[in-house]
Amino acid sequence: MFELVLRAPQALVEAVSDALIDELGALSVSVEDADAGSDDEQALFGEPGMPAPHAGWRRSTLIALFADETQASAAATLLLAQDWAEDLQAQSPRALQDQDWVRLTQSQFAPVHIASGFWIVPSWHEPPADAQHVIRLDPGLAFGTGTHPTTQMCLRWIATQAVLSEAKGAASAVGGRPGTGAPGGTRGARVLDYGCGSGILGIGAALHGAAHVDAVDIDPAAVQATLANAQVNGVELQAGLPEQAQGRYDLVLANILATPLKLLAPLLSTHVREGGQLVLAGILERQADELKTAYAPWMALQVSDSQEGWILMTGSRSAACGHKTP
Repeated sequence: MFELVLRAPQALVEAVSDALIDELGALSVSVEDADAGSDDEQALFGEPGMPAPHAGWRRSTLIALFADETQASAAATLLLAQDWAEDLQAQSPRALQDQDWVRLTQSQFAPVHIASGFWIVPSWHEPPADAQHVIRLDPGLAFGTGTHPTTQMCLRWIATQAVLSEAKGAASAVGGRPGTGAPGGTRGARVLDYGCGSGILGIGAALHGAAHVDAVDIDPAAVQATLANAQVNGVELQAGLPEQAQGRYDLVLANILATPLKLLAPLLSTHVREGGQLVLAGILERQADELKTAYAPWMALQVSDSQEGWILMTGSRSAACGHKTP
């Protein structure tokens, strides 16, 4: 395997990338900021939900992989000979050491600790010794591998509520009442995971005793990923498009982004039964008041957790709020 490294201004990046892949036989092309790590480094992406501040870096480094040195050298020669390539620079192709790329990729993903005894573990790792609840999940096409703060906060909330519910249920049993848990937890609950992605939240709820889980997403690939991940984890859930969500639920989980969460306020709120819980994530700290206002006709939201600039917001729908109209 040989690597060809080129330096190009923003105006040439797309044309050079297309030529490398479509005409010159490159196996892959990656693009990086040529000024990364220097005072001229340029932020390309803005905050989630906001447009990118720039279309591309001022100068980019393109790294193209070729099967052999002859192909890489020919590609460089042909590109530099073009009239429009005056500002293009190329280094001599260099050989890459053979590596176990699968093992190298897997080494980047370690088990993720969520709460006491609760872990997300890729299939190529053994669960930690203290693991009581394990979600087996490998990086894939759908959002939600457990590494993002919003996912971790949702799962941590599920685990914490399950512990609290069990403790209250045990106390009730001591007092002569059945120890079936307490409202607010997942045990015995009907749960909706709205915007399920990989299905990780619905699976987490099922592992913590949910009686029924509906997981819905607008992306058919996410639905398929959710069904596959549920099977791997030995849990049952129903996955489909958003219209599959019917009726009211004890717990509604939605880890999306602030703007769609505001638009979905009427829908998500009416899916929460009286006394049920709503858990929202994908929200930046500065967006808390916007979400409180959007959901005020149905319930009062509060910030229940925060991590790396993201927040988790929760609310409970009371009987009084259930009769309000927006």
